Amino acid sequence: MNRQTVDHAALADRFNEDEPRVNWHDETLWWVRAKRDRMAWSIPEWEQLRETASRIKLNALGNLHDYLLQFEARARENGAIVHWAADAAEHNHIVTAILQRHGIKHMVKSKSMLTEECHLNPHLAAHGIEVIDTDLGERIVQLAKEPPSHIVLPCIHKKKEEIGALFHEHLGTPAGNADPQFLTAAARQHLRKEFLQAKAAITGVNFAVAETGEMVVCTNEGNADMGAHLADVHIACMGIEKIIPQRRHLGVFLRLLARSATGQPITTYSSHFRRPRAGQELHIVLVDNGRSRQLGREDFRNSLKCIRCGACMNTCPVYRRSGGHSYHTAVAGPIGAILAPNLDMKDYADLPFASTLCGSCSNVCPVKIDIHQQLYKWRQVLVKEGYTAPAKTASMKVMNSVLSAPGAYKVAGKMGRWVMRAFPGMVNNRFNPWYKQREMPAPPMQSFSEWYKKNKDIHE
Repeated sequence: MNRQTVDHAALADRFNEDEPRVNWHDETLWWVRAKRDRMAWSIPEWEQLRETASRIKLNALGNLHDYLLQFEARARENGAIVHWAADAAEHNHIVTAILQRHGIKHMVKSKSMLTEECHLNPHLAAHGIEVIDTDLGERIVQLAKEPPSHIVLPCIHKKKEEIGALFHEHLGTPAGNADPQFLTAAARQHLRKEFLQAKAAITGVNFAVAETGEMVVCTNEGNADMGAHLADVHIACMGIEKIIPQRRHLGVFLRLLARSATGQPITTYSSHFRRPRAGQELHIVLVDNGRSRQLGREDFRNSLKCIRCGACMNTCPVYRRSGGHSYHTAVAGPIGAILAPNLDMKDYADLPFASTLCGSCSNVCPVKIDIHQQLYKWRQVLVKEGYTAPAKTASMKVMNSVLSAPGAYKVAGKMGRWVMRAFPGMVNNRFNPWYKQREMPAPPMQSFSEWYKKNKDIHE
């Protein structure tokens, strides 16, 4: 999506037109965040787990070349066919070629944010191959012809009544029935037929173990297992950053992942795929697509530790009230805002500015990514490279000059307070984005510096 025609602020404005939905979206995600907190606080060694996971990931990224080659060698010994893709186009070409070689026109796919990143579904559709997403949330947004808005909760922006209407239109359920249990049962019946008919299945990969050449896929619905075990061809698509060194490290990440994502002790299914069953082909597609470039950027390398739990989205005040689609990229929220500019600075220059820099995202990250600091660093890079609007760049330069000079700062503060008191319309108007959805605070009579000088002797 080109930022010349759409950006986060404009898309967030659209989402905010439906205030009840915004409030519901905000409250629901905060409820998930609260579940995450309860789970984290129930484990005395939670911070030790986070630190251990962070160090394991740093080790993996620091030795990525060796671990990838080790994984490839072990996977081939296990009977898998390993492919390497430099970018999204090569990934899509490899997957399409495998399916065409087997004459497959209809297949199932479990949740995979990598395939969303690579826009695999429309690519396969253009080559006459129908893809059925089998994760319930993914299937809902697929029927709605929308991308997922959240990496763990793809249809979190949809209300049950809207889902009921979709199922009535596409699955033939009774009109007006929005009972979640009934809709889930209807989806199960619909997808069971797809699993039985499909000759090929695509899965994502949560973790790939260099030591053994195996992959671990975590789901709550078992759809990845149904697809992979019934299909003649299993294609696992994974970003190269999903590597972990040893099998024993899995215990650390599996304890962190579900607790951070949904407040569960562990995902319902943590499935290990090591070798194809008799008569089955197992293909593993290792995808770079900008990850090596991000690895080479010292300030942003930590972002590759991400295990796609979505905790940063659930806690982010901007994401919760702007919706996932406002980020116009496959991975939304704070983590998406530091990953997307790596792919294209121009198209995603708006995203690092969609943040309060409150640090809540970094606080909940299970692998201790310094997300809010990277957002701030991306802003500096984007301004330096000329990818921000001229007016914004100029205002930032003026602000830098004022904040760097104590005298100018004091004068500007006095002038600002006077203007806000004497001419409130100067700030309370439609040209001030802050005023659109909040009232500006009453201007103080004095600055903190002035107050402190006046009162410091009293408190000493």
